[in-house]
Amino acid sequence: MNVDLVRKIDYWLGRPACWILTAAGRLLKPFARKTEGAPRKFLLVELSEMGSAILAFSTMKALQESFPGAGLFFLIFEKNRPSVDILKTIPPENVLVVSEKSPLRFLTGLFKVILRMRREKIDCVFDLELFARITALLTFLSGAPIRVGFHRFRMEGLYRGGLHTHLIQYNYQQHIAKSFLSFVKVLAYPAKDWPTMVEAIRDDELIKPVYRADESAKKNIRDKLKKFYPDLAEDQKLVLFNPSAGEIPIRAWPIENYIELARRVLEDPKNVIVLMGAGVDMAATSQVHQALAHERCIQFTGQTTFPELMDLFSIAHLLITNDSGPAHFASLTPIHNFVFFGPETPRLYRPLGENTHILYSDFPCSPCLTAYNHRNTPCQISKCLQVISVDEVHDQVKLCL
Repeated sequence: MNVDLVRKIDYWLGRPACWILTAAGRLLKPFARKTEGAPRKFLLVELSEMGSAILAFSTMKALQESFPGAGLFFLIFEKNRPSVDILKTIPPENVLVVSEKSPLRFLTGLFKVILRMRREKIDCVFDLELFARITALLTFLSGAPIRVGFHRFRMEGLYRGGLHTHLIQYNYQQHIAKSFLSFVKVLAYPAKDWPTMVEAIRDDELIKPVYRADESAKKNIRDKLKKFYPDLAEDQKLVLFNPSAGEIPIRAWPIENYIELARRVLEDPKNVIVLMGAGVDMAATSQVHQALAHERCIQFTGQTTFPELMDLFSIAHLLITNDSGPAHFASLTPIHNFVFFGPETPRLYRPLGENTHILYSDFPCSPCLTAYNHRNTPCQISKCLQVISVDEVHDQVKLCL
């Protein structure tokens, strides 16, 4: 996905589309489908962020508790679908996907999704997206009588018109998992009170999903690693490195720091480094692999399915990663999870879980990737990440190893 192109399309087409559909919605309001009793079908929409599905788990559980027997649906990009399936909360047949592999497939997928949503007669849609307006448009086109989403009120942010019926104020001081829980709570509040809510969301309301790999799965992933490093022993510790930041490279700790940290980790013969990521991350991991040229550094990028990745997290001791989807997936397992933050803040997006270790300089200019600037920062060099030293990270890593 070309993030800059998405921003331009969203700006030049998304804004007028929101205005047009808002006007159409007001004209057609007398003919719109009305709510009859409690909602029976809920759709959660989050296309682009894999980690957000993990952070929305508490919201899904709250819906199941508040509306027993209600059907849950989820709409997400096809490539990100495993992040929903791994939770085992949404029935597989209720996961709606859109491909982004080509403009034609994207548009065709959108048309099919709109037909499916209207055929299902969804009662309530939660638009969890903060980046682009496409989800607001889809929320409106679903035909659902209840449409919950983030709204600007008197703050800066994306204009989404009047496409949502229930309005949530985006809170940049609160973890996003709590903001997602607000979507359930706002259903009980009258419009005259928005955006005010008269109760806090407690920390114990955030439920962390758990992934448990069976012994055969653990053996299979270990055997797969042995194909790359046959001398892998049971008492050796696997240290996973995820040096790529995917489509937002400014979130990455410097590659040369990963290389130096890896050299120090490999000084102990009981440590084995596994470089991980998807195929698109190969450039970053190859740079580390070639610089190390060490038998106990395994180039494992692009070698796992999503379930195998979860099994890898389940047998490894430690993950060192930039702020990205794998950090949230790892939080479902017992692995020690070291996550770099800088352009975005852990106050909003840190992975949940007691084994999460945050590496963050907390500069006055951080976060510079926010919902208020369309995640488009003027910063080019990520000094907030550069100042996190190898010594600092290595000291913390040694404690866990």
